[in-house]
Amino acid sequence: MQLRVNIPPLTRVLLALTLVISLAYQVVRIELWATKRSPNFLALIPQWSLFYPWVYFTATFAEQNIFTLIIAGLTIFFGGRYMERAWGSREFGKFVLLVILVPNFAAALLYVLWFAMTKEDEQAWATIQGSVALEGAFLVAFKQLVPEHTVTILKGFIRIRVKHFPAIFLAANTISGVVLGTDTALVLAWLGFMTSWTYLRFYKKQSDLTSASTGNNGIRGDASETFAFASFWPDAVQPPIAVIASSVYHALVVLKICTPFSAEEVEWGNQQAMARGEGGLPSLLNADGRRGGAGKREEAERRRALALRALDQKLYATTANRPTAPQTATASHTADPVTSEGADGGVEMTGDSH
Repeated sequence: MQLRVNIPPLTRVLLALTLVISLAYQVVRIELWATKRSPNFLALIPQWSLFYPWVYFTATFAEQNIFTLIIAGLTIFFGGRYMERAWGSREFGKFVLLVILVPNFAAALLYVLWFAMTKEDEQAWATIQGSVALEGAFLVAFKQLVPEHTVTILKGFIRIRVKHFPAIFLAANTISGVVLGTDTALVLAWLGFMTSWTYLRFYKKQSDLTSASTGNNGIRGDASETFAFASFWPDAVQPPIAVIASSVYHALVVLKICTPFSAEEVEWGNQQAMARGEGGLPSLLNADGRRGGAGKREEAERRRALALRALDQKLYATTANRPTAPQTATASHTADPVTSEGADGGVEMTGDSH
């Protein structure tokens, strides 16, 4: 009974949808077993999606087997419970709807184009279903909210920080798609990841966790260096990825698709990241906010070290750019790596990396 009380309302709805739609899918699938076709009014089949437009929503909750159903249930239970309490039901609902519809629409379009190029019926009749896109989107959100939180498995034998989960998730689905032929999961994983990161990075309005005022709604997007695109990948490959990401970002700015972050937005984003690390949000696995003191202090120290280093660089750049110094023009080009990297959407590599 206590477990039910601790589940926020929208998370309950998502759990119920997953269970009911997955069971209905299996029942209809058994009835259609002789035809070897999937239920085209629950799962997304590009060939039939125009006749059943609601499948762009229901396909996410139609799991193929008990194993994927358990994974989906755990993802929604822990992830939904955490994010709904952190963001509120309305913002969480907008996020869920976005990361369900956009990846499904994009995946259907990709398979239609694939069929147009290859003329193979397998692509036209591909069954796009499951919560893979939702799972990838949740991991991106965790990367923003609690990147330094450590998940322990097998009594501490395996310790993985939350910030590494998106890359592990994408690598696993990519390898599975290439080796085992699970190409729909590969496509949905990447689309869910990109949709979630784009929305959180550039569009979602962030609450100001550093202000005592309740009327401050913050700004849109998250310009912090810890949430730049390159920061999702291992340290060894971050520099080349940052160069590519910056080039793409500059092209989008030129096309007026994206607006560049200002230095103030980058600084504000870093302050919010530090505030989240200092315990402004509930624990990952404990939605009531009770948390082990050692884990909380460890996370806060990492966040504080990153913020202090960024602040030092800001102060140095401000001093170097004062008009009283004769070398102002030269200093303005060589100082302030935080501002230059944050403004172009790339990753700032001076943070504490683990």
